[in-house]
Amino acid sequence: MNEEQFKRNLEKYAELTVHTGINIQKNQTLVINASISAVDFVRIAARKAYEAGAKNVHVEWIDDQLTLIKYLHAPEEAFTEFPLWKAAGYTEMAKDDAAFLYVRATDPDLLKDVAPSRIATANKTAAHANREFSVFTRSSTVSWTIVAVPNPEWAIKIFPNETPEKAVELLWEQIFHLTRSDREDPAAAWEEHLNRLEKTVHYLNKKKYRKLHYTGTGTDLTIGLPEQHLWIAAGEKNGKGVSFVANIPTEEVFTCPNRDEVDGVVSSTKPLNYGGNLIENFTLTFKAGKVIDIKAEQGEEILRNLIATDEGASRLGEVALVPHKSPISDSNLIFYNTLFDENASCHLAVGSAFPTCIEGGSTMSKEEQEKHGLNHSLTHVD
Repeated sequence: MNEEQFKRNLEKYAELTVHTGINIQKNQTLVINASISAVDFVRIAARKAYEAGAKNVHVEWIDDQLTLIKYLHAPEEAFTEFPLWKAAGYTEMAKDDAAFLYVRATDPDLLKDVAPSRIATANKTAAHANREFSVFTRSSTVSWTIVAVPNPEWAIKIFPNETPEKAVELLWEQIFHLTRSDREDPAAAWEEHLNRLEKTVHYLNKKKYRKLHYTGTGTDLTIGLPEQHLWIAAGEKNGKGVSFVANIPTEEVFTCPNRDEVDGVVSSTKPLNYGGNLIENFTLTFKAGKVIDIKAEQGEEILRNLIATDEGASRLGEVALVPHKSPISDSNLIFYNTLFDENASCHLAVGSAFPTCIEGGSTMSKEEQEKHGLNHSLTHVD
């Protein structure tokens, strides 16, 4: 890919993110949470947003190395605190109908030398502080989108036999292809793709299946579905009826399990990158909806800490179906990034369920949601 073609695809990717992903509206604020290594992409996305009529683009930068320095050298009590002004600010912007864009460019092995207890404490502290804001995204009250941008550490993990520069180039090619940004008209390609997903959603919602039964190597799992469950795809509408796409790329349709009706064992077929750590070759055993046994060849303590976040983290909040043949699975690559790897395989999520997966769920109280089988937790991890 020559430089001119790269710049053209990068512009298309940013435009797709802003117009199809976020679908920014006139006089709306866009909040971007991004890695500093994604600065070029973020600047283009900000320009695209302003050109589309955005009132303000607020960017919060993340520096992986500063994150690592804190985890390695800060005192233990630092991980029990979270800047409440930041959580309140996100909530305030969500109440003011801001849209939220997350640009991820993370080293899969960033925190491999950090004590798992520190990571668990920090994640739980942040989740607790942001619990009010998280309701806005989980209920799709606001528009939000997650996209990814390469960095050398991530790229070389996928292409270990290449130089960092070549690995980044190869990963960009994959991202452009898998997000359809290399098409002549990415927006039209996405409209066609979302229509295909909606046909699957319509088919499943007419069927009203009572249970799903998964079998495979190391897997024999039965998942009950709530009576009023709804299958949905990533093409959603926010509280004001404005369409958006939460994940770019996406190949899934998903719904919520009944929190008390999951039984059996499920084994991973791909590694899970969770908070800068890889969890590999793991199994979860469920009884009456709850995880009762955990095993992993790598990252078992990280996984155990995740499941122990709260009572709801030991139960399922999402079940997603992905076609056997899709652009991501056809790549035959392991991306070490959930945004991509979850779209190459059917997957599950522990933690909180999406209220939109129940008829009328977004307007129900927490107690009503739980009565219908929805799970609640501080966390949600695919």
